[in-house]
Order: sequence, then C-alpha cells, then structure tokens
Amino acid sequence: MDLGAILLTVAASILIGLFVARPFIQFRKNPGIQNSDHDRSALLANRERLIEAIQELDFDHTLGKIPAEDYPGMRSILVKKAALVIKDLDTLQSSGQSDQDIVTSLEFEVSKKRTDGLSTTSTPKPMVDDEDIEELIAARRAARKEKSAGFCPNCGKPILKSDKFCPSCGKTQK
Repeated sequence: MDLGAILLTVAASILIGLFVARPFIQFRKNPGIQNSDHDRSALLANRERLIEAIQELDFDHTLGKIPAEDYPGMRSILVKKAALVIKDLDTLQSSGQSDQDIVTSLEFEVSKKRTDGLSTTSTPKPMVDDEDIEELIAARRAARKEKSAGFCPNCGKPILKSDKFCPSCGKTQK
C-alpha cells in the first residue's frame, strides 16, 4: 500500500473519531447546567412520590388498613423524608426556608392533593357488611347469567350473547 493512502486513512479515522466523540466532549465541558436540571427533576419527582405516599398512608389509615399505633411513626418518617427533599430543592433553588416552613408547605401540598383527589373521585365508602357483599356478588352473578349464551358447540368454552365468534376457538356462533 502507498504511504499517502495510509496517512489519508489514519487522518479520516481520527476525524471520524472526533466527530463521534463530540457529544461526550461537549457534555463534559458544561456538566453543571445539565446535572442541576437532572437533580432538580429527580427531586421534584421524589417530592411528588412522597406526597402521594403520605396521601395514600392517610387514606389507608382512614379505611382502617393501618393500625393506629403504627400510623404516627410511619407518617412522621414519610414527612421527614419529604421535608429533606424539599430542603434539597430549596438549596438547589437558593431560597432558604426554615424547617417549620418546609413541614407547613408539605402539609399544604398533601391537603391540596387530597382535595384534588376527592374532587375527581368519589369519597371513600365505609366498611361494607358481609350481607351487602353477598348481595353484590349475587347481583353480579345474575347479570353475568343474563349475558351468557351457553357454551361453544365446538370447544365447550363459555360464550356471551354478544359474541359472534367463540373467543377460544373462533367458530362462528348462531
């Protein structure tokens, strides 16, 4: 091979390598902006997750799923974690708040989420008796029987009146 061809190949390889490595080199030049945006985004997501966890814990306590003696400890742990996340967000945004202000704003966020959730969904229903559950099951079974058209003559699987084809084997229904 000719020496000029080898030098041309090496030069082209170096240029291609620099072109491919350019995004990695540019990222290292200005890491502060991208890392702070990423950190802020992660902290905001973590804050939302913790607020929803507190809201869910309150809801579960209201429904009686969480024992009364465990609830205060679990809630205080979540509030402390959320307060730390909010404090980290404040230091990232350089607006200093006291710990009490952070807890107050956290409680406000939780109550706001709770009222937003209640406006879009119905309020939680109280505990239902066994008799009420049995009545609901019986009503559901009766509704299912009304929709049932029997069984597929080909495969024997249950079919509904609205089925034109068997959901299992695909045979046309009458």
